[in-house]
Amino acid sequence: MELQGKKVLLLVEETYNDREFWYPYYRLQEAGARVTVVGPVAGMHYSGAAGIKATADKGSKEIKAADYDGLVIPGGYAPDRMRRHPEMVRLVKEMAQSGKVVAAICHAGWMLASAEVIAGRTVTGFFAIKDDLIHAGARYVDQEVVVDGNLITSRTPEDLPAFLRAIITQLAAAPSGA
Repeated sequence: MELQGKKVLLLVEETYNDREFWYPYYRLQEAGARVTVVGPVAGMHYSGAAGIKATADKGSKEIKAADYDGLVIPGGYAPDRMRRHPEMVRLVKEMAQSGKVVAAICHAGWMLASAEVIAGRTVTGFFAIKDDLIHAGARYVDQEVVVDGNLITSRTPEDLPAFLRAIITQLAAAPSGA
């Protein structure tokens, strides 16, 4: 239970990648973290690309970055929808700028670009968004997981084991912020 007492946000929107949402959801709980699912609207049901529904515990307007230790953004096409909500972008930006663990996999790099938190940072992501990440000022590398300070990125569902190991390691080492 290396994450006992840690509080982690898991973002959700329509067409999230089911594996990139549910694997972190259960793995972080298994490690002892309290996971709060955050969407644009509290109580709303969001469908993953495979049709599995996830319900937002809280809406993004309700969340204060200072109350949480980390944030995970799953991929799929959900990040493109997430970045249309200024409050979701604000949340990612505040978490990153305050030194909290921010983890993004696959297309979730779109949220990092929209939050303007990757300039000068080394990141990875799904190869199709490589140009978006570079244009946002990041140094792109093709690796299963990249840890650059408080920022953790991965490419695809196949990278989930390495992605979660890095997230758990970083969260366990970070002082509790909540």
